[in-house]
Amino acid sequence: MKLKNILSKKWFRIASNKYVLVLLAFIFWMAFLDSNSWIIHHELDLEVEDLEKNKQYYLNEISHDKAIMTKLNDTLELEKFARQEYFMKRENEEIFIIEYQEAQE
Repeated sequence: MKLKNILSKKWFRIASNKYVLVLLAFIFWMAFLDSNSWIIHHELDLEVEDLEKNKQYYLNEISHDKAIMTKLNDTLELEKFARQEYFMKRENEEIFIIEYQEAQE
């Protein structure tokens, strides 16, 4: 009696329709199993977002480096940069590098 009641319900007749079953199988296949599935698309979208963030970071770094390069066209700025970054010196000049004890530990 219970099986007859379930078979006569409207929702069961719709769910057991062969077109609905094929459609559900197709949706499941496309969402999870296919090479173009939703999961793979989601992973690729996350990767694209990461790459766009990296691109923006490197574009900012390039603009920062270009600003430094234009500033280094001046000989005084170039000398200042060489002294600060590479500890270069003029002839007959001594450089003393002072390291604090906190930096050594």
